[in-house]
Order: sequence, then structure tokens, then C-alpha cells
Amino acid sequence: MNDQSEFASSILHAIDGKLEQNQIEKLIEKPKNPDHGDLAFPCFSLAKMERKAPHLIAQELRSNITSSLFEKVEAAGGYVNAFLNKNTVARQVLSEIIQKKSAYGTQNIGNQGVVTIDMSSPNIAKPFSMGHLRSTVIGNSLALILEKCGFQPIKINYLGDWGTQFGKLIAAYKMWGNEQQVNEDPIKELLKLYIKFHEEAETNAELDEKGRKWFKRLEDGDEEALNLWKWFKEASLNEFNRIYKLLNIEFDSYNGEAYYNEKMDDTVKLLQKKGLLTESDQALVVELSDADLPPCLIKKSDGATLYATRDLTAAIDRKQRYDFVQSLYVVGHEQSLHFQQVIGVLKKMGFSWATSMTHVPFGMVLKDGKKMSTRKGKVVLLEDVLKESIEMAYQNISVKNPDLPDKETVAKQVGVGAIIFHDLKNDRMNDMDFSLKDMLRFEGETGPYVQYTNARARSVLRKGRYTPDETFAESFACTNKEWEIITLLKEFPDVIRRAQEQLDPSQIARYAISLARSFNKYYGHVKILKQDDCIKQRLTMVHAVTIVLQESLRLLGIDAPEEM
Repeated sequence: MNDQSEFASSILHAIDGKLEQNQIEKLIEKPKNPDHGDLAFPCFSLAKMERKAPHLIAQELRSNITSSLFEKVEAAGGYVNAFLNKNTVARQVLSEIIQKKSAYGTQNIGNQGVVTIDMSSPNIAKPFSMGHLRSTVIGNSLALILEKCGFQPIKINYLGDWGTQFGKLIAAYKMWGNEQQVNEDPIKELLKLYIKFHEEAETNAELDEKGRKWFKRLEDGDEEALNLWKWFKEASLNEFNRIYKLLNIEFDSYNGEAYYNEKMDDTVKLLQKKGLLTESDQALVVELSDADLPPCLIKKSDGATLYATRDLTAAIDRKQRYDFVQSLYVVGHEQSLHFQQVIGVLKKMGFSWATSMTHVPFGMVLKDGKKMSTRKGKVVLLEDVLKESIEMAYQNISVKNPDLPDKETVAKQVGVGAIIFHDLKNDRMNDMDFSLKDMLRFEGETGPYVQYTNARARSVLRKGRYTPDETFAESFACTNKEWEIITLLKEFPDVIRRAQEQLDPSQIARYAISLARSFNKYYGHVKILKQDDCIKQRLTMVHAVTIVLQESLRLLGIDAPEEM
């Protein structure tokens, strides 16, 4: 039982069942001012029930709470404030962390239920830009958090390998492409062709029609169109995999949009069978006016299918294949209406599991405050950013610690970690403007700051020649200087649970910053390595900090160097 549950249990006993345990737990607060205790119970709900002043009820409850977990219990106005027994809590928390190690905070909320995560999903034949970073790292972190909470995440890279843009690209290649140049630098040349097509199409309306015709040929299985498409796809995947390797991210499935081409007819037939398709301007749609949504377009007038057709088919296939308990779509917020429509259609088709589908939206990556656009050539390549970040990290490390062994590996961990952390530390709905200089700072709210704090703590352990031993925690004497850290360590499992419930990795990132700050303040005020009777206890707490910092970084998809 945690301290909040025990406090609630003590109050439950004292009020003789006037409220349920879960009702009491929801009312319990954590005071911002430590002078007001560690936990507080407001008595106003009981005051209304008993027609008695809240401060009188608080006084009665105070005298009836006698748990040894609490150092003291006070009545303050209409509140019962409980002060935790610092030594008891510290010993419990540290013992648990030392015993469980990286498994500390692991929970079985999910009961091994499968969660599919549609993430990353770049378009083939286009460079992997900074715009793809968010879906990739948010999805990866969510997978790690879900796994920590007892779910089985399935990471799906739903490649954008189908659609009218490929008709346009084939048309552009046929008009202006050079096979040798494409072979020498596929993505660069294909991007140039893609940009040129859109520039020319602004003054030549016939080009868009050419693109549509080539895509129709692709859908109809035309050999020339298919061969060009396969070539573009293979070249793209080679580049993507190089970037995923840098980010240390792997996938369980690469089934992209094209995978569902032959399955879409079954979806259209099922919609027809259920009487859900209606004709509108020679196109087939599903009306969603009852859900206050515009019609969902299933087939265009020329017979070509759309994103919705494929996403419906993919959702049905994933449910059959994985029998998920939840299906997440880590896709930008501009696609919110699309997912509302897809989920709305699946509900009308009678699939009760449609309610377990969740769009996880996020803001855009901005360059100088402006949106990046591939078709206009305003794009920042993620691989270039990663390489530049690693190089800058290497230079920083060379200045700070020129004798550091294996600087290249540490620079990669710091450079890549800086970019991931910068993305994940903020609410995912906020737009993200990036600055490598700010991301790589060793102070402030950055990945390198958290990594450096962990490396500093590990350095203290090496200097103190610390060997993990649970018995050191059993006699821990906690002062106010340690209490802030102990309180944060105790909160880690709750932070993980909140991150899972809210599908929000920033909960973990913000927590890691708080723990790093708290440790650095302690490091600055306490002589940790002072040879006295308490050195082993202090080192035990430092060891616990490294375990939790490293696990926090891991849940964000970031490595924790032992030295920096």
C-alpha cells in the first residue's frame, strides 16, 4: 500500500464509512508548501454531510489517525495535514529501488494486452525530414512506457508508399528524370523532381492530370509504373533505415499503404453490404452527419481509392492480426478530422472495438517559426540535423573532458539524445521550433543536462567505491536535504502511470529534469563522499538516483552515458 492509500485508509477508519476509499483518495491533495505536510485531506465534503464546521471535523480526524507511516498529523483550518515519517519512507523507497533496479516502477496495468502503434510512417521517395521526427520519437517512447506498464506494444511503420503523389513523381521522372543521377543520389534527385513538378504545375494545369493518370496506371498494375515505384521505395528504405539506426529505433511491421491494395475491395464490399455507401458527385461516400462530421470519401469518381479506404482496411486487418486492446495513431493534429471520420465509419460498420482506437496528435516542427514543406523545398533533413548534433556534442565533450574514452560513442548518445529530449520534454500538442545550440546545452531543461547529471552521480559512486547493498538502506537517516530527492524517487511509479494514461512522454521528461535538479542541488550542498558513519547511506541514495534517471531516459528512448 502506498502512502496516499494508507492515509485514505486511516481517514476511512476514522469517519466510519461515510465515504468510500476511492472517493477519499480522489480528494487527497499534495500541498505545494512543504510546511503544510506531504498529504492533505480537505474536510469540506464531510462538513456538508455532517452539517458541522470543516475545522471541527479536521480536529476530530487528526486525533484518530495513528499510523506509524506519519511523523505527525495536524488540523489546519478545514484540512488534515499529514507529515510522512521521513526515515520510514526513505528506507522503503531505497530498499525497493536497490532490490528491483531498472524494474522499479514496472506495473501490470495492461495485463499483456496488445497495443498497436501507428508511428513514423514517412512517405517513400521523399527525404526523412525533421517533420517526421515527432511521430517517430513520440511513438517509440509511448511503446516503451506501455511495455513498462504491462502492455505488449506493436510498432507499425505504416509507410506512405501509395497515393497520387507517386503518380506525380513518376510523371516528373518520365519528363525530366535521369536514371544515372537517380542511382547516384536517389533521394536528392527524387526530391528535386517532386519540387519541380509542383513548381511547374502552378502554371501548367495539365501536369496534375498526368500525375493522376500515372497513379491510376500504378493502381491497375501497369508494369512500367510498378517497376519505377519499387525502385523509388527501395532507395527510400535504405535511407530511412540509416536514420532509424541512429535513433536506435526498430519496428515490428513495415506494412505500408500499398500492403492493403488487394484488401481494400473487401472493405468496399462490406460497406456496400451494410448499406453504408452513398453516391455523391459520382464518388462513393459514407454519411456521418449523425456524428456531426462531413461525409467520409471512400472512392473517387475515377475509381481511385483514398487514405480513408486504406486506413479502414488497415484497422480491420490489425484487429484480426493482433486482437489489440488499444490502437494508437501517432499522427499530426492536422489529421484529427480524418481519424474522427475513420473511427466513425468503423462504428457504423458495427465494430465495437473502434472505440479502442485513439489518435495521438502533436504539433508541427517549425523552422524559424514557419512550417516546413517538402513540395516547396523548405525542408530540413533529419539525418543532417542528427549528424550536426553529434558533431557539436563531440566538440563540447572534447572541451569539457578531452581525456574521455570513446568520445565518438558518447557524442552520438548525447547528440541524438538532445534532439529526442527536446521533442519529448514539451506537451506534444505544442509546435516545436528547434535550435541545436539550445538543445545541446549542458545546463537547463535539456537532454545533455539530465545525461550529465547521471554521469556525475555515477562518478561519485566510482570515487566512493560503492557496491550496491540493500542493507545500507535499512538504517537510512533522512534529513530535510535528502527528503526532496526521496520524495521524487517515491513518485516515479505514479509518473509512469500518468504518462501511460495520458499518452504523454513529457511526464517522464519533466520528471527527469526535476530529479536531476534536485540531485545537483544536493550535490552542491552536501559532502557526499565525507568519510563518516553515513557515507554508505548517502551513496545508496545516489545509486538509487542513477537507477531512476537511467530508466527515465530509457523510457524516452535515450541512452545514459556512464561518463561525459
